[in-house]
Amino acid sequence: MELQLALDLVNTEEAIKLVEEVKDYIDIVEIGTPVVKIEGLQAVKAVKEAFPQLKVLADTKTMDAAGYEVLKAAEHGADIVTILAVAEDESIKGAVAEAKKQGKKILIDLIAVKDIAKRAAEVDAMGVDYICVHTGYDLQAKGQNSFKDLETLKSVVKNAKTAIAGGIKLETLPEVLKSNPDLVIVGGGIANQADKKAVAAKMQDMIKQHVLV
Repeated sequence: MELQLALDLVNTEEAIKLVEEVKDYIDIVEIGTPVVKIEGLQAVKAVKEAFPQLKVLADTKTMDAAGYEVLKAAEHGADIVTILAVAEDESIKGAVAEAKKQGKKILIDLIAVKDIAKRAAEVDAMGVDYICVHTGYDLQAKGQNSFKDLETLKSVVKNAKTAIAGGIKLETLPEVLKSNPDLVIVGGGIANQADKKAVAAKMQDMIKQHVLV
């Protein structure tokens, strides 16, 4: 089980400073969609060069021209690239093919998917590496989370690793761990805390303890 730090509301300089604090307690750094849109894939490149020991995810949320976007993200140092589950099957297959060629991974984001069980089963059959249930910022503001969706995802996925994102904090992590995701994605639950290092360390410790049980 891995811990991913999602960085959405920072610039490249702030991202590097933040990762420096928690680098010993996370496995993957996510360069979030807002950062990719504002600063481009150079942000991915800068973070990968600063922390070559960590995996870097480019949260491109690709919908089209997926093979090309995966290639470009890979050229900028991304280890994992995100494609939206609502994209066309051909786009997802193109992304998977290019990722395999580049030795990279594809994470499928189920944000805005209504029938999670159906679409997760479909994309699982396409050879993707991760499938993620995700409650976005706008629904989190209404008090929603992905915890139940994770159970649904786990019940249908046979090949891919499972991931969860959206509103995970220190106090809600135990509930998430019950469903045994392969990847736990935390944004503000670490990034917005006063002592980021202590929170990340505690989360990594809880994950390790859970895996040992």
